[in-house]
Amino acid sequence: MIEVRNLTKKYGNNVALDDLSFHVEKGRIYGFLGPNGAGKSTAMNIITGYLAATEGDVLINGHDILKEPRAARSCIGYLPEQPPLYQEMTVREYLDFAAELKGIAKADRSAEVDRAEETLQLQDVEDRLIRNLSKGYKQRVGFAQALLGKPDILVLDEPTVGLDPKQIIEIRSLIRQLGEEHTVILSSHILAEVSEVCDHIMIISKGKLVASSPAEELMQNMQPVTVLKITALAEEETARKVVEALPDVAEYSVRSAAADDAAVEVEIRYDSQEDLRGEIARAFTEAGCTIIQMNRAETTLEDVFLELTAEDPALAEAAEAEDSEEEAAVPEESEPETAAPEEIEQADVPEEEASKEAAETVSEETDGESGKEEEHAGDL
Repeated sequence: MIEVRNLTKKYGNNVALDDLSFHVEKGRIYGFLGPNGAGKSTAMNIITGYLAATEGDVLINGHDILKEPRAARSCIGYLPEQPPLYQEMTVREYLDFAAELKGIAKADRSAEVDRAEETLQLQDVEDRLIRNLSKGYKQRVGFAQALLGKPDILVLDEPTVGLDPKQIIEIRSLIRQLGEEHTVILSSHILAEVSEVCDHIMIISKGKLVASSPAEELMQNMQPVTVLKITALAEEETARKVVEALPDVAEYSVRSAAADDAAVEVEIRYDSQEDLRGEIARAFTEAGCTIIQMNRAETTLEDVFLELTAEDPALAEAAEAEDSEEEAAVPEESEPETAAPEEIEQADVPEEEASKEAAETVSEETDGESGKEEEHAGDL
């Protein structure tokens, strides 16, 4: 559906996208996740043809977005972060206008607008001015214009920004519904939104793609070690012996429970991806220890996001060192030189006299040039 190859976008010395490449397959909802300023909106604008890349290619259903823009854009419905709405139009007028801009045949426009209004539940407000609609309904109108023409791909840039909780729930439900018939790319920095709605997650940081996989696979890959937290009625020494006898334990800790002097808190880290809670519970029971609580720590999308988008301290130090070198390389301003006596005298001349002298000089130069022209004319 979409193939992005070595996409780079620079604004002067600032690199917004750095050799970005990914592939979007049909029938999925993709979450394009990243912190503010990571390059998400820039990538969306380039993919949809609203912005040119410095380097790289974007193919939409085999059509190059720069070489075949009309064919490529016909496959995409785009909802920018700020919906492109005309506030003085009614909903119906605006959708008719958008359908005309998209090249939908006049005979088919009315039916196409009806379909978009029905999908977004806009029939009851079609005769109202857009400026009088709530934020949620304005967002729905933006969705409706993106759906016109039945595009294969929907690109949604921060679709829930500024909405209240009820509107957010409605929009998320709508995205899932649209995902049944369209391939959807959802750009967002809201982790809960991406994890709830999307099948596949792409994480971008500082213009680079740092992860791309289904959500469950992504979190499994980021958690090679399983962590169990256990609270048990036992002596510390007994609990240590039980844990040391367990297989695959990479690291553990045992300490007295803060809330109960008779209990201990045990944290176990083991390399196996298998669920060993049953085996561990039996080992504690056989040692005469009663388990009060056992929790398996799960890696969340937030954990993955923070780890992948964290700034490398070494790179940060290198950048600071480079800045310091650049500052040190700037030459110091030299002290102003003392003007010669002649220059001081000339500087003390009043402005009016200086202007007269300049005018006389220009007049003399002009007269000289005129004389030369007359001599040339005589020669001719």
